Amino acid sequence: MALPKRRHSHARTRRRRSHDALKAPGLSTCSECGEPKQAHRLCPSCGMYKGRSVYSLDAELE
Repeated sequence: MALPKRRHSHARTRRRRSHDALKAPGLSTCSECGEPKQAHRLCPSCGMYKGRSVYSLDAELE
């Protein structure tokens, strides 16, 4: 198995890791209630997806 002959400098290591940061998820607005939600996912505030109701928030409370 290959091993590095010399130690990598801090600058080289940090340059390599510069793209490892987490990115914020892309948000869109719900067409029904206008709340921000992730694309291609159920709206957490009204329970709608692609114009149809997937689950009711009232039934969850009962």
